[in-house]
Amino acid sequence: MKAFLVANPKGGSGKSTLATNLAGYFANQGHEVMLGDIDRQQSSREWLGIRPFELPTIDTWEIGHDNIARPPKGTTHVVLDTPAGLHGKMLERVLKLSTRVIVPVQPSMFDMLATRHFLTELLSEKAVRKGKADVAVIGMRVDARTRAAGELERFFATFELPVLAYLRDTQVYVQATAAGMTLFDLPRSRAERDLEQWQAIIDWAEAT
Repeated sequence: MKAFLVANPKGGSGKSTLATNLAGYFANQGHEVMLGDIDRQQSSREWLGIRPFELPTIDTWEIGHDNIARPPKGTTHVVLDTPAGLHGKMLERVLKLSTRVIVPVQPSMFDMLATRHFLTELLSEKAVRKGKADVAVIGMRVDARTRAAGELERFFATFELPVLAYLRDTQVYVQATAAGMTLFDLPRSRAERDLEQWQAIIDWAEAT
């Protein structure tokens, strides 16, 4: 089973957007996918509630902030959406379920400051140090023409981590989410530019 942890200590960093779309990709590949949500707001779980029945299935299971259980047998891919402020014992517990960790970061000074502390803690965790969980970062809502985009690139360069993508700021994600969908459920013509940006994420996620 492949298990992906999407984590950042700051609210509004794009965790749920990233988690739902990653789950959507795996579901469209025909995998047995579960999307877990340990955020008290339960955004991902509520999104699953509006997902159209005819789309590839993404399941959830009883999981919560104080009840982190392993997913049911037969599951091939798990994506875990996590709360803001994830650290300490809670971080240690969810890492035990995970084989890959993706940290989304927006190009703002507040996001980068919060993420620096989190990445330092994450990289010191036993599961990461021993190579049991691989870590990568993704830029979220990035406009490549801005100074903030350059600052985010320089921030990422201070860590020896793979930078999978810089995802653009677009209403395509907003519109798909509102319909219980992902980029991978839309006609390719509608999301072609964004799907191209996702290719490196997919390559990393599919790597053994």
